[in-house]
Amino acid sequence: MITDPRIPAPDICVLRPLLDRRAAEHPDRLYAIFPDGSQWSYGELHKRVRQTACALQDLGVNQGDNVLVWLPNGPDILRIWFAINYIGAVYVPINTAYRGRLLEHVVENSDAKLAIVHAGLAERLNEVKTAKLEQIAVLSGTVRPIGSLKMLDGAILSQGDGDVLPLARDIQPWDLQCIVYTSGTTGPSKGVMNSYLQLYSTGEPIDCLDETDRYMVNLPLFHVGGTLPCYAMLARGGSIALIEAFDTESFWSTVKRTGTTYVILLGVMAGFLMKRPDKGDEKDTTLRHVHCVPFDEDSIAFGKRFGIDVYTLFNMTEVSCPLVSELNPSVPGTCGKPRPGIEARVVDENDCEVGPNQVGELIVRADRPWSMNSGYNKNPEATAKAWRNGWFHTGDAFRVDEEGYFFFVDRMKDAIRRRGENISSFEVEAEIIAHPSVREAAAVAVKSEIAEDELLVAVSLAEGATLDPVELIEFLRPRMAHFMIPRYVRVLADLPKTPTQKVQKHVIRTEGVTTDTWDRDKAGIKVRREKLAG
Repeated sequence: MITDPRIPAPDICVLRPLLDRRAAEHPDRLYAIFPDGSQWSYGELHKRVRQTACALQDLGVNQGDNVLVWLPNGPDILRIWFAINYIGAVYVPINTAYRGRLLEHVVENSDAKLAIVHAGLAERLNEVKTAKLEQIAVLSGTVRPIGSLKMLDGAILSQGDGDVLPLARDIQPWDLQCIVYTSGTTGPSKGVMNSYLQLYSTGEPIDCLDETDRYMVNLPLFHVGGTLPCYAMLARGGSIALIEAFDTESFWSTVKRTGTTYVILLGVMAGFLMKRPDKGDEKDTTLRHVHCVPFDEDSIAFGKRFGIDVYTLFNMTEVSCPLVSELNPSVPGTCGKPRPGIEARVVDENDCEVGPNQVGELIVRADRPWSMNSGYNKNPEATAKAWRNGWFHTGDAFRVDEEGYFFFVDRMKDAIRRRGENISSFEVEAEIIAHPSVREAAAVAVKSEIAEDELLVAVSLAEGATLDPVELIEFLRPRMAHFMIPRYVRVLADLPKTPTQKVQKHVIRTEGVTTDTWDRDKAGIKVRREKLAG
């Protein structure tokens, strides 16, 4: 029995008892709308989750096991995620754009024995070592055998009888719910370990929502931006509209078709909608609330143009929305103030707090146990570094004004954010250096014309080598996610370095897009996310 008043009861924050309660209290209430028009009530969701949970147990999945899930948004990933947690196992989603060394790292780091994979992605597993995987369930098609893996027809995950075996113990709020991989900057991607209480706490500050709301999920369920709304509305007894991805042209028609009342717009999304001419479909919609991240001039204009209440916040996979704004803030760049139960400081390199409007690193902590990350999977060094002195270090540069408002300034690390995706400069550089003509590479963020970043890589070449940027892009296509492929390529005789031979990325970043920089967009070369059938 939980006696700490800061920790909600399991049937409020833990998926299994929460879903059981929702299905018992209002089985006919709508929970999810899907792109094909199909709908699931809470009762239908409960039935499908229990069937899948039973099938997972038949495959040997036990409480505490990690299960890899590599699927696009849709009914399958939703029921499989919930079913994994329903039996106390750990949901480990993979970005559908991953391949090559990045894919191999997360597969091996996860320690999963079972992977549930879309047929359109499964072939990529032939490119990597999968020593720890034992079996793979393939959905939406069939594929040829992959190494020594036991290949399963994913249809079996819909054929359980719903008679779920008892658990070894009750699932607790502090138990591990998921491991979500976030791009590394000085090494391979890190698996963020999140408890049930963390995901619940992440949705709690969005207090404009209640059981009458419908949250459009336009971000993938391998990101916290996708998992958060699904869990937040389950906790509130509301509903979601689960779509494949954000699309500017169909946004307003999707809002109307699904009855969406709330959405988060990340990065360029609000800007794209603002630049779209009014076609008459943006009037008289059900949309009432929007969180814009980051909060800029387009965000303010968005609220005024469409007559919608706008908010903003700061979040990352490791925390739980520590900064939130009031309704319709008026100052561009603000992330709001610390929410109740959160302490936030801006500090120097020694964790000493800096003065008003001085730039430092944002560090945070919460008074509710387990409401922030439980560390990085199999990476105690990174965990200790991030949590030093009892505070979580975000790695982001902030300032605080005299009124206590927090403002994002820049990234203190070498991460790059493009089109809503975090990109690891380390991983980009590793793939570029694999090109036989490239001696060294440095990936940096440069300003986008729209919002967030564009990716520029500066390279020096092997002796006697030449490099055609078009050929480099074609070399990278099968090796990395589409959003990691650079827009700009600059060839230098030598990369700028310190006396100790460390690359001075700040020099490359400051020089930016020079006259000798090749631009993929101007060359008319497109790279897009692969469309998955089924």
